[in-house]
Amino acid sequence: MQALYEGHSPAAHRFRYGLLVFDLATLAYIIVTSFLPHTRLVGAIDVALGLVVLADFSARMAISRAPAREALHLSTWADVATIVSFLAPLLGEGLAFLRVLRTLRLLRTYQLLARLRADSPFFRRHEEVILAVTNLAVFIFITTGVVYETQHYSNPQIANYGDALYFTVTALTTTGFGDITLPGTLGRLISVAIMIFGVTLFFNLARALISPSKVRFECPDCGLKRHDIDAVHCKACGRLLNIPDEGLT
Repeated sequence: MQALYEGHSPAAHRFRYGLLVFDLATLAYIIVTSFLPHTRLVGAIDVALGLVVLADFSARMAISRAPAREALHLSTWADVATIVSFLAPLLGEGLAFLRVLRTLRLLRTYQLLARLRADSPFFRRHEEVILAVTNLAVFIFITTGVVYETQHYSNPQIANYGDALYFTVTALTTTGFGDITLPGTLGRLISVAIMIFGVTLFFNLARALISPSKVRFECPDCGLKRHDIDAVHCKACGRLLNIPDEGLT
């Protein structure tokens, strides 16, 4: 089991990327089921997905060298919240609001990105852009979940996940068409948070696309980790660098 989660064999890589596919499929399921009535079939699928996440969580805790330290990681609490939200149908529909926590599963994406840094030359060359896109996407979908779960029972303008996603994107870009609004103090606070944090992430993505590409290579002397692709010396301390070019010309 540890070989699958932490190993470097082809099987381990396929397993970890399979987990990413599962997370993306789960997100698609969350979006699709927001358009559907909550039937027994949907509840059964919820429980099945929750059990899969629980099995994954239990396996990672079992192979951890410091399980207590895992409690300090945000991704650990995101997994716990996700498990509770999926298994909520077993405890009754009164806990339906916990479904918003399912999108927190996306936080596990960052651990996969750390693996990609070691596995993929393409990722290392475009890491800044990929991270900026990931940050923005995770923010959009988690925030959309918050908007949907806090509004769709009381706000007729938010009838499904698509409406919530539309509002989130228009608020994030400060377009503000005005056809969908979030009433009340809570709605205004959510809108403000989307605009402040969303615009920041959006401009961070634009900066990553416009700025010159960097390569990750830690300077042995000063520890600077980001350098120009063709750097010969560290721009911070002048140390002669030997950055692998991975076949780039």
